[in-house]
Amino acid sequence: MNKTGIFLGVAGVLALVALVVGLPRAGGTTTTPPVVEAPPIVSPPPSTSSNGSLSITTRLSHPFVMIGTNDVYLTADIKAVEQKGSSRSPVNLALVIDRSGSMSGFKLNQAKQAARTLVGQLRSEDRLTIVHYGSDVKAMEGILATPENQDRLLAYIDGIWDDGGTNIGAGLSTGRDLLLKAKHDFKVNRMVLISDGQPTEGITDHSSLISIVRDVRQAGISVSSIGVGTDFNEQLMESFAEVGAGAYAYLQDAAQLQQIFQKDLNAAGTQVARNVTITVKVPAGARLVRTLGYTPIARSTSGAEELVTIALPDFAAGTSERVVLQLSVDGTTDGAAVDVSQLTLAYTDLLASQPVTTNALVRANVTGNSTVVQQNQDGEALVFAARAQAGANTQAAVDALKKGDRAQARQLFEANKKIINGSGSVAGAPSVADDLQEQEQLIQGLDSANDEGSINSYSKDARKKARLNFGLFGSTY
Repeated sequence: MNKTGIFLGVAGVLALVALVVGLPRAGGTTTTPPVVEAPPIVSPPPSTSSNGSLSITTRLSHPFVMIGTNDVYLTADIKAVEQKGSSRSPVNLALVIDRSGSMSGFKLNQAKQAARTLVGQLRSEDRLTIVHYGSDVKAMEGILATPENQDRLLAYIDGIWDDGGTNIGAGLSTGRDLLLKAKHDFKVNRMVLISDGQPTEGITDHSSLISIVRDVRQAGISVSSIGVGTDFNEQLMESFAEVGAGAYAYLQDAAQLQQIFQKDLNAAGTQVARNVTITVKVPAGARLVRTLGYTPIARSTSGAEELVTIALPDFAAGTSERVVLQLSVDGTTDGAAVDVSQLTLAYTDLLASQPVTTNALVRANVTGNSTVVQQNQDGEALVFAARAQAGANTQAAVDALKKGDRAQARQLFEANKKIINGSGSVAGAPSVADDLQEQEQLIQGLDSANDEGSINSYSKDARKKARLNFGLFGSTY
């Protein structure tokens, strides 16, 4: 979710603004329409497909494209069914707590209090494992949260004290092994990692740590990661949540842990779909330029077609995620339709206890009339695309700030305002008012981040906003 590219500079901004207002890409053919025969504005309806617990709704920024080469944005909203009135499923849960020296005092006290509250929210059929790590790892093997066992769990939590370095890898591996002992007795198996620092002992290489989480996920356990304070590596913790198909949370204040634990417990216990992927089949005459907010897990070609697969998090009832794709499409024949892509949503439907696939074919109409292109734009799809572009720029601005290049960071935020205003010129100014305010707040925060602590805090908050702009709604707390 982190490597989405940089959309920077006056030329880049003008290119996107041109796309937003419906101008053809350089090299396309334009026929000037008679003024008196301009077609009426048509709001293209979204297309929704569903044959299970998840639905997929697709929108195309430009349902009409010019003869020649066109850049378009495709948005896919995936939403889980509501389950009002139903109780959550029993959960096999491992709470993995960083107790290194940096967690001493308030942070660890708050983490322990949040864990105590979590114990009180568990039911007798839930199973809880508690793992805590510093330089070494200690753990209480999982037990059912019966009233009698809750007293044992609370006593164990009281005995956790800060000590040593940060051996995240050992904490993750221990949590996995203890969860696996009861995995087959539960439909839902979840690990929640909380840390405030960088890995300093044991396995410290980021790719190796991510591989541990990948193995945990392949074993049927989802992983959520919670970063507390300003010293943890947000990109690493985000990657844990992405690879682990769980959720990511950034908390400045450990006092917020209580609410986050409850939210993640409810999300885990109301899962309706797991092992969720979207495969994008791009036909000949089209090209997938990039996925915004997601790193594809597979990419291949089959003849003239390209196949790209994106992994999504597990879905709890009522949650949603959005995928934004930038594509290049060749229009050849005026009046003909051109395939932009076919999306295949695949997942394990936990309500039906079976695998499900849902297909969505996205097509555009070819025209030589630029007014047809302009007046048939999908305003909502353009706003979604602008937000995703802004998210990519925000991540790049954070990277620039950490390298000491405030000028580049500011330039990226100013570029975001132009991109957002461009989409607002089609969708209407009220639709982007909050987005523009957010960019102003990011600029103000940039000016106020003047020391290491404030820069770290600002960077983590900005990256969290970028995740939401990408459309990572259900997996961002």
